[in-house]
Amino acid sequence: MRYAFSAEEELFRHEVREFLADYRDLDAFFLQGLKWEKVKALFRAMGERGWLSLAWPREAGGLGAAASREYLLWDEVASARAARNPLSAGIVARTLVRCGTDAQKERWLPPIRAGEMHFSLGYSEPEAGSDLASLRCRAERRGDVYIVTGQKCWQSYAQDMDYLWLLCRTGTQESRGAGLSLLIVDLHAPGVRVGPLPTLDGDQLNEVHLDSVEVPVDQRVGPEDGAWKIMGEALADERHIQFPPKRVRRDLEEVITWTERAGLASDAMVRGRLAELAVRVFEAEATGLQVLDAMQKGRPAAAEAAANKVIHTLVCQEIARAAMDFGGPEALVEGSRTQLLWRQSLWETIGGGTTEVMRGIVAKQALGLGGRR
Repeated sequence: MRYAFSAEEELFRHEVREFLADYRDLDAFFLQGLKWEKVKALFRAMGERGWLSLAWPREAGGLGAAASREYLLWDEVASARAARNPLSAGIVARTLVRCGTDAQKERWLPPIRAGEMHFSLGYSEPEAGSDLASLRCRAERRGDVYIVTGQKCWQSYAQDMDYLWLLCRTGTQESRGAGLSLLIVDLHAPGVRVGPLPTLDGDQLNEVHLDSVEVPVDQRVGPEDGAWKIMGEALADERHIQFPPKRVRRDLEEVITWTERAGLASDAMVRGRLAELAVRVFEAEATGLQVLDAMQKGRPAAAEAAANKVIHTLVCQEIARAAMDFGGPEALVEGSRTQLLWRQSLWETIGGGTTEVMRGIVAKQALGLGGRR
């Protein structure tokens, strides 16, 4: 792969950096639940510029930009620690563009595009994390509504969101992936209860309980029992922005700054370790570009995206662990930057698909391992 951004793309990157000056170091990339009001303001400002719908097709109200613009946008937002890309403008909106009815597009896309409406993903359950085809949250159709009962867990930011993008069972349990549907559920509807699942970094994930919640049939996206294929297509849309490489570069920069303040920068062992980490950061950047390159050439990028996720997770953990090795107890002081990096890096292992599952995808799709003999 040989990839370079054009002069126009670099100008766009500069524009994004200037825009982010007021939001730099917001730290909502790590702690969105503690900074939500400011993050909402950021998303509204991005919506005014058309950046939340940057790569949507023009007929859906987007700017029709190339995937590379979207990559640059969210890479710079991650570097600024401002926020993570909102699921509403990504997976949700793209699925509505592809599979929604005209009425659904008219209702949901404009407020999403403006940064005024936000979604949490309702996929995982206590007994269905990596194996989503086994989920049990059930939706029974009764006339013009579905009655939804079940539990979801590990939902990011659900405490602040407007809607749940719910994957639920409308077929039999034995039908597995062939019996799943997508519903849009109002998180403030009667029978919905959101509870916190505190995380090590001081933020939270959530569990969502649904007790006979009524959901209008016109809030089903795509055909009944047809969600499995829809989900796979939506995931492919997001691969190039899921794990922005400038996040790990910023991690390394912060650890380097910490070693300088701690008087460790001249230590030969420290310098050698930082040099090794710099190489790993370049590796993460290269795999991120491999994903973008594959997508822009129209090639399936599942294996590249899985490898990128694994490397991203490992590198951010290696950087955080190095700070602990350098500084001992000081690196774990409550409220210190190095302590936050370490605690947050631990749950990157499960975000966007567990590292173990991603390794399996690489083994099967890229290396040809695990097949029948």
